[in-house]
Amino acid sequence: MLLVALVVLQFISTRSNQSTTVLSTDFAKTYDVPEDVRSILAVSCYNCHSNNTNYPWYSRVQPVGWYLENHIKKGKEELNLSEFGSYSTRKQKSKLKSMISQVDDGEMPLASYTFIHREACLSENSKKRLVDYLKTLNE
Repeated sequence: MLLVALVVLQFISTRSNQSTTVLSTDFAKTYDVPEDVRSILAVSCYNCHSNNTNYPWYSRVQPVGWYLENHIKKGKEELNLSEFGSYSTRKQKSKLKSMISQVDDGEMPLASYTFIHREACLSENSKKRLVDYLKTLNE
């Protein structure tokens, strides 16, 4: 019975968070972001905090896909780098401050994400580079 239920679950798909469109409100279009910082953001942040997630194969296996989709939805509610430019100046400053704090404290990217996505781990140099850049935007 459990096996039948798991098979049936596979036919209930999740919403896909994939878009080939880069909005004019994207963080990298809102600010003059150096290429090295763009790369850090792309590898360590955009998967959960943008309108374009690169889904791994296991996201098509339920209930894992639902978990991931819920996680992405919450990440985008907190910070959506694809829509960053549409935030008010006050909200942008607040988000920048939060980004700085969370990256500096090692809270982001999440350990549960970097456990599987080792490439998203921030080296001390990458962390410093990202934080230093974000601080220049929040002055």
